[in-house]
Amino acid sequence: MTAMHKATDNATELRDQLKLTYNKARQAAITNEILEIVGGAEALNG
Repeated sequence: MTAMHKATDNATELRDQLKLTYNKARQAAITNEILEIVGGAEALNG
C-alpha cells in the first residue's frame, strides 16, 4: 500500500469518526430540546 493511499484511508477514517461524533452530539442536543419542551408542556398542563 502506498503512503498516499494509506494517508487517504486515514483521512477517510478520521472524517467518518468526526461525523459520528458530531451526529451523536447533535442528536443529544435535539433530544434535550425535546425533553425541555415536553417538560414545559407537562408543567403547564399540571
